[in-house]
Amino acid sequence: MFNAAIMAAEEGANPLIPNGWEILVTLAGFAVLMFIVIKYVMPAFEKTFAERTEAIEGGIAKAEAAQAEANAARDEYKQQLVDARTEANRIREEARAEGAQILASLKEKAAAESARITEQAHVQIEAERQAAVVSLRAEVGTLATELASRIVGESLADDARSARVVDRFLADLDNQSAGAAK
Repeated sequence: MFNAAIMAAEEGANPLIPNGWEILVTLAGFAVLMFIVIKYVMPAFEKTFAERTEAIEGGIAKAEAAQAEANAARDEYKQQLVDARTEANRIREEARAEGAQILASLKEKAAAESARITEQAHVQIEAERQAAVVSLRAEVGTLATELASRIVGESLADDARSARVVDRFLADLDNQSAGAAK
């Protein structure tokens, strides 16, 4: 009978509308569950999310700092490279100028030495020519005196006379060689 009464009451009730006490117990359980989630679970999630956010933002900041350092190092390297190239060009130009100066100095010294050697050779040649002329005059004079003595048949041992004969003979030779040269 008890079951019959429950069934009769249930037959008249709408199955879609829940009982009021069930709604109240469900709401109380939901409220307790929400309180526990809000009080204990949500702060743990928030703390984890905050730590992850800080780690990500810290990683991004570190990456940006490292990128800035790398850019600064790259710019410094480029500047050092430009400075090194400028210095190398300056040293190269100085070396070229110094080389040209040394070359000009050596050419000047060589020209001076060449002129000195040429002048010395001319002086030596002139001295040897003069010595040869003096030697030839003496030999030609002696030979001419001997030859004239033989041709004339008398001795031309007299120095003054032989000197006149030799001088006249050499003057004739000079006139002949000057005429032939013209």
